[in-house]
Amino acid sequence: MSRADEAVARVSLWKGENVQVSPLSGGLTNENYLVATAGMRFVVRVPGQSTELLAIDRANEVHNTRAAATTGIGPRVLEVIPDLDVMVLEFIDGPTMSARSLQSVEMAKRMAASFRRLHSAPSFLQDFNMFRLIENYLAIVEAHHVTIPPDYRDRLPTVAEIERAVAAGSLPSVPCHNDLLCENFIDDGAALRIVDYELSGNNDPCFDLGNTAQEAEFDDELRAALCEAYFGKTDAQQLARMNLFALMSDVGWTLWGAIQAKISAIDYDFKGYYTSRWTRAVEAMESRQFRRWIQHANS
Repeated sequence: MSRADEAVARVSLWKGENVQVSPLSGGLTNENYLVATAGMRFVVRVPGQSTELLAIDRANEVHNTRAAATTGIGPRVLEVIPDLDVMVLEFIDGPTMSARSLQSVEMAKRMAASFRRLHSAPSFLQDFNMFRLIENYLAIVEAHHVTIPPDYRDRLPTVAEIERAVAAGSLPSVPCHNDLLCENFIDDGAALRIVDYELSGNNDPCFDLGNTAQEAEFDDELRAALCEAYFGKTDAQQLARMNLFALMSDVGWTLWGAIQAKISAIDYDFKGYYTSRWTRAVEAMESRQFRRWIQHANS
């Protein structure tokens, strides 16, 4: 019996019912399944192997998913099988977003509205700090002989400079998602719902803004629109911080991808993933814009 079969068999919600199970695409860490029974649909999330090496805490994920659901933005948690780390979640009916579908001022405004709701959720269980996560990942890289870009550690002084710059205008910590792949947005017709709270934690809200801008490949105009829609005004310092956090999402997820390339059983080109993210990060650090971001963030 596969882990998915075992998980589905142990869920009490459909005990004794005939169920149809089909895989859902898109997950880079876990296996996700659509379960249909008695005219209802559910999502079952089965964790990937060795995900503790990615700094994923399943108790934190369950707590935060429940907290996010109270805002109407996250999916409801319907059942948990703790010894399998399996969650049964509300199925959200609507199209899954992509970078292309998010690249408009109107969608940027809807994303900002979803973030304001999510960031008002009850406090999450744990905190999230990308700079500390990078230190943790580097220790895992060392301990497990993970291959990373050869010049990665050479850039750590620049990472320290970014940390000092974003600290200058830091905002109160709020419940944040922290891993905003475009596919984690689902449009239910009323709001952009946000799923997958594996790496969620209390954080500076500008990290969510920057991370999602990077994932959706927003240009300068859309980044400015997202920032203005979230804060309700133009704010050069917070826009700069948002752009620096966008860069840091590439720096951090480079290591995530390298560790996944070592441990994951998912059929995905993790080497290509982390190589392209690192290339983009280096280009940003060497760009003329970078110095302007540092200056505005410190102002």
